Amino acid sequence: MQFTAKIHAPEIDPRNRHPKIFEVFDGLNSGEFMELSNDHDPKPLHYQLMIEREGTFTWEYLEEGPSMWRVSIGKK
Repeated sequence: MQFTAKIHAPEIDPRNRHPKIFEVFDGLNSGEFMELSNDHDPKPLHYQLMIEREGTFTWEYLEEGPSMWRVSIGKK
């Protein structure tokens, strides 16, 4: 899988983390993917995407802990 962008969430200040991830997602073209890596399950982000970008994304876990989670987020 080819990723247009990669984000390692722990490197982003917590208060700016979700806005930055949404900014990168919104910059994707249809059919492009971003890779998100994090030190915990990014399930709250998934819920937020389901509410704020309903029907516009795909979410696939590539790695599920225990120390690293990686998710492929695609733009439909």
